[in-house]
Amino acid sequence: MSSAQGPSPSTAADVLAAAAAAPGRPFLLSGDGMMTYGQVESQARDLAASLHHLGIERGERLAILLPGCAEFIVAVFAAARLGIVVVPLNPRLPPLELRYRLRHSQAAAAVTPEMFEGIDYLQFAEDVLEDLPELGYVITVGEEDLWYDDQIYQFEDLVSAGRGKECPRPDVASDDLFAILYTAGTTGKPKGVELTHGNLVVPARQTVAELGVTSTDRVIGPSDIFHAFALGPAILGTASTGASIVLQESFDGHEALDLIERHGVTVHYGVPTHFLTELYEQRRMPRDLSSLRCGIVTGGPIADPALRHVREELCPNLQVAYSLTEAGSTLSMTRAEDPPEKQRFTVGRPLPDASVRVCDGDGSVLPVESLGEIRVRGPGVMRGYHRQPDNTRRHFDADRFLHTGDMGIVDEDGYLHLVGRQGDVIIKAGFDVYPREVESRIATHPAVRDVVVVGLPDELLGEAVCACVHMIEGAMVSAEELRAWCRPSLATYKVPDRIHFFDEFPATAAGKVGRGELARVLRAEVLRRHG
Repeated sequence: MSSAQGPSPSTAADVLAAAAAAPGRPFLLSGDGMMTYGQVESQARDLAASLHHLGIERGERLAILLPGCAEFIVAVFAAARLGIVVVPLNPRLPPLELRYRLRHSQAAAAVTPEMFEGIDYLQFAEDVLEDLPELGYVITVGEEDLWYDDQIYQFEDLVSAGRGKECPRPDVASDDLFAILYTAGTTGKPKGVELTHGNLVVPARQTVAELGVTSTDRVIGPSDIFHAFALGPAILGTASTGASIVLQESFDGHEALDLIERHGVTVHYGVPTHFLTELYEQRRMPRDLSSLRCGIVTGGPIADPALRHVREELCPNLQVAYSLTEAGSTLSMTRAEDPPEKQRFTVGRPLPDASVRVCDGDGSVLPVESLGEIRVRGPGVMRGYHRQPDNTRRHFDADRFLHTGDMGIVDEDGYLHLVGRQGDVIIKAGFDVYPREVESRIATHPAVRDVVVVGLPDELLGEAVCACVHMIEGAMVSAEELRAWCRPSLATYKVPDRIHFFDEFPATAAGKVGRGELARVLRAEVLRRHG
């Protein structure tokens, strides 16, 4: 199915307004709760009015540190209405990483939980308001009846306070900045990807069009809701069709299957780990999943046998997508009409209006069936990296094609085959983990002489993070002690899954640590054990 024809909403606010023309249609489903398109639009308008009266205006930044909940989506559309730039952040990040992103994005306000997974965000809010002068307000989501000062407000109070107040509607265009999404570079340092309304809306609409999503569908998948794919195809794409989203605050395979059965979910998005976890859970305790008709898996490689089992036992017509934050989400995807071997071994063909090149080291375009770096151009490709003009220039060639850093092949039929990355990024459960960042933390432990971090094949995670540790002579430290050392400064998904201790590391001819040899030995051991 090709992309929709004719004029379509070009900004996030317009997408919601068009869907809310049928105000009683269900939009957000969570557990036993439901919000219609009319209710979401009304709450977004009221929250926008309160933000306006707090002095937060077009072009300023609203950071959103929430799990997959209705308030996240209301806040996104409230910001879109005013031309405010949203900065979705992973609420599970350590406080130091959240502080950096709040400062770097120059957020004027932040929406946070009161408490989430053991983190006291009220205390965090008080701390960051003292440290970050540009952060004027924190808006909290929760059930507690607490006292708030003139900088901390409760979400539902602002929605109520905005009801009936004047709310401007500035003329926002598709090429206006809408979101700054943080992703890591080769050293693990965060970069803010600037995406316009069009960068997110166009790929989102094209993705759901290729899947054939309609207003009768119910979609599940966006639990980690701060990603480009969640903001694009899952939220904006679903809204553009008038379909419904089933939300999870955090992914849980048992709960996901229960929600699919309870709500009659028809479309499933997710990363390989989600689908494989659900597959195991379905085998353990079968549910009625007959409502599922299609889905998309993205965010990392999934082996052919596992993909086949998921399609046969869990989600029929599951398509494989290649998605990048810097490209506004989906770049290419398989389609239901593709030959079976293309659906099994490729990431499909580019979306309409997207162009893909494969280039060699000097930027020369290679012929079909050649291995090289994938470069892309299209309506979803980012405006640039926030406050990093030099870095932005380095990531584009003279024809404005984006350097992805991914290695691949375009075959003679136009299908894209992903082979790997130029760097040594580990893709764990859909998250990028950069070895140097993990190595830098472990290396500060007084018992560690040297450390090398590599990715190992893992059936559930895709890749597991493995730390190879060479200790100082006479020192004693356990694997769990090293993991505990990592947790205060690394996100949970970056903490090593496995730690191997070595008396000596293999060296290259130049005397450097043989990272490649370490990875080869450990991967061979994994294959031997599971072969």
